[in-house]
Amino acid sequence: MVSAVLHVDMDAFYASVALVDRPELRGHPVVVGGGHRSVVLSATYEARAFGVRSAMPMARARRLCPQATVVRPDHERYAAVSEAVMEVFRQVTHTVQPTSVDEAFLDLGGTARRWGTPQQVAEWIRRTVLAEQQITCSVGIGPNPFVAKVASGQAKPDGVREVTPAEVVPFLHPLDVGVLWGVGERTAEQLARFGLTTVGQVAHTPVPTLQRIVGHHAGAALAERAWGRDPARVRPVVAEKTIGNGQTFDHDVDDPRQVETRLLLLSDRVAARARAAGSVGRTVQVTVRFAGFTTVQRSTTLRRPTDVSREVHEAALVAFRSLGLQRARVRMVRVVLSGLTPAESTPRQAMLDEPEVGWREADVAVDRASARFGAGIVRPASLLSGAGR
Repeated sequence: MVSAVLHVDMDAFYASVALVDRPELRGHPVVVGGGHRSVVLSATYEARAFGVRSAMPMARARRLCPQATVVRPDHERYAAVSEAVMEVFRQVTHTVQPTSVDEAFLDLGGTARRWGTPQQVAEWIRRTVLAEQQITCSVGIGPNPFVAKVASGQAKPDGVREVTPAEVVPFLHPLDVGVLWGVGERTAEQLARFGLTTVGQVAHTPVPTLQRIVGHHAGAALAERAWGRDPARVRPVVAEKTIGNGQTFDHDVDDPRQVETRLLLLSDRVAARARAAGSVGRTVQVTVRFAGFTTVQRSTTLRRPTDVSREVHEAALVAFRSLGLQRARVRMVRVVLSGLTPAESTPRQAMLDEPEVGWREADVAVDRASARFGAGIVRPASLLSGAGR
């Protein structure tokens, strides 16, 4: 069975986030950028209709669309939304490779039994991102990262495009050569001088000819990609300074027990990601955002670094309970594991009262089940509804 790869790309990400904060601008041309000497970071589709594009000088964008509202960038806000979106992806699979603040690849190997078809996964991601962050995304599905990324571009805005292995060649060959990785404006001009303007034309050109046009390595790579072949695999980013997971409640909650139950779920995800990355951490931080958007943080430092779900959760509870909340209305809660070090260089020394086979071994067993059947197939019993216990 061929594993499917998803490429998820936020639609006009910076501009979409700006519209969440300023809903009165919806339906109007909006450009995210700085002063006249800066460039456009993002533009709504209404502004794009006037020719405004990302990376365009702001001065030119203002000339093309003088009626556009210019919004200053808020990179801290973008980072927070980006992390929340990536956490949605990690609910499906731990094999998530972010390539920028607004896009990522997901390998769906082993998720079918729990999540269904790639199309069903893609639709769930779109619904969840829209519900939690009020922004849209486009999803491409393909047998490898390259095809998935091209498919997501064809799905924009706010759509899904699946390309099965049998459909790869008829899907790619009519497209402009610009969809091929490594083909920028200059390379496209070089190819056009030889009458090569579509992917299909490149595919049917002898490799030595392509190598004479664009160089030895680039020519060989173009030939492979033109037939939809991509040796790359989705590789999760492991060099993280911190590992965190957060979640916004559907409705503000004022029962601390509900928050603590959510902390269990988040701690479990954080620890699983740490184990997948081969990391252990010593500090557990809990962030709580209230209904009025006030945010507080508390942290607990452990005696030894850990990647054990139970230990992360216990530390998160200590940090949360130190806030002394009673009936405060909580909007969002987040758990972060920091002070990361490689697990292999941090020997785990058993405590005197700790059994030889315990919580970490249980975690590893859960990881194996998740790798085979999909993330979330095994969960703490307290997270199950009464019907599911």
